[in-house]
Amino acid sequence: MRWAAVVLAGGKATRMGGVDKVALVVGGRSLLDRVVGAVVHADEVVVVGPRRATVHPVRWTREAESGAGPVAGLAAGLDLVTAEVVVLLAADLPALTKATVDRLRATPPAVLVDRGGRDQWLLGAWPTAGLRAAMPAKLADAALRKVLTGLAPVRLPDLDGSARDVDHPGDLADHVPSTGAPFPE
Repeated sequence: MRWAAVVLAGGKATRMGGVDKVALVVGGRSLLDRVVGAVVHADEVVVVGPRRATVHPVRWTREAESGAGPVAGLAAGLDLVTAEVVVLLAADLPALTKATVDRLRATPPAVLVDRGGRDQWLLGAWPTAGLRAAMPAKLADAALRKVLTGLAPVRLPDLDGSARDVDHPGDLADHVPSTGAPFPE
């Protein structure tokens, strides 16, 4: 089955002091390149957000209203998708692995559950037709959780730390393994 990755790389990063969060480097690669590297085997890779340098080729798009939230970003990404399944991802997941992506896309709809038991709505796989049907009329500031919960996803546990994201400045230090070795690919 053909699948697409939609990577949300917008947002203001207010908790990070407004820095271009996805351009931050972990293990020699930007956060965006780390996420795109985990989905490079997708049939389609769409990044929603301002254009940035990337190692791998991607298709770029922007939401109609900048800063309108993840549902608006997802809708913009869906406009470019032709595949049957979408893996929806945040661009700030430095520990994301291909294995986790493959587990999710094997059983759509599916959402990854972090080690604290929280559903990570920006780390899941969804039937494209279901996502399109679930889009609300008003995209701006719509709750992603509400949109995706209605698709009744399977909840898959995070087995390798892929759900660890970067929200605060201190989170970057948490993503550097104590061994100094790079994250798994």
